Amino acid sequence: MAKIIAFANQKGGVGKTTTAVNLAATLSEKGKRILICDFDPQGNATSGFGVDPRGLEYSIYDLLIDDELKVEDCIVKTKWVDLIGANVNLAGAELDLIGMEHREYRLKTVLERVRPQYDYILIDCPPSLGLLTLNCLCAADSFLVPLQCEYYALEGLTQLMSTVRTVQKALNKKIKLEGVLLTMFDGRTNLSIQVVEEVKKHFGDQVFATVVPRNVRLSEAPSHGQPITAYDRYSRGAEAYMRLAEEFLQKNKG
Repeated sequence: MAKIIAFANQKGGVGKTTTAVNLAATLSEKGKRILICDFDPQGNATSGFGVDPRGLEYSIYDLLIDDELKVEDCIVKTKWVDLIGANVNLAGAELDLIGMEHREYRLKTVLERVRPQYDYILIDCPPSLGLLTLNCLCAADSFLVPLQCEYYALEGLTQLMSTVRTVQKALNKKIKLEGVLLTMFDGRTNLSIQVVEEVKKHFGDQVFATVVPRNVRLSEAPSHGQPITAYDRYSRGAEAYMRLAEEFLQKNKG
């Protein structure tokens, strides 16, 4: 039975999709059955695995609004993982969901149908705290927060944690913090080092020991439709995500 993990941060450009894609690929390499669910209308996790969002026959949007559609018919098999893709149609989903019953649980209902077939289901959340992200948090067992090593990082994290507390009280009591992952780390700047210290002071051992560095190869990989381990296995970015996969599996043992 799969553990479902949401990758959440309402700030864009913090390495959220990069982390979802590359952790999915490295876990798959380690023999785990992985489904990645792209829940961001930009469809970056979809294109990150070499799938054109505009060419999808069915996307996660179709599954949300059509109860008759089979989840299996919407899963795309890539070289690395199974994928439920997203495209710009998802941008209108918040309006469609408003009038629906159990609107916060639509994604949960979809993923529960295929949960027994996987070890981990990873959801790439949109960079917002609206109804789409609420669906992600209601569907997930835990949430992982990629956090850029920059000045305003903690400010955004406070907002996210406040949203999660509301979700825990009213909608999904069992959701827990999987961990905070520090991304775009530049060891040459005092600011990066200060952010690491500050985050560790607040979250202690919930911060992953692995820190993802700023790395040009990591930025290039998505435009080639490949995870970093396929694009440049020996880059610093690939090494970081391979270490993260090991640390993640160690945390999830038993």
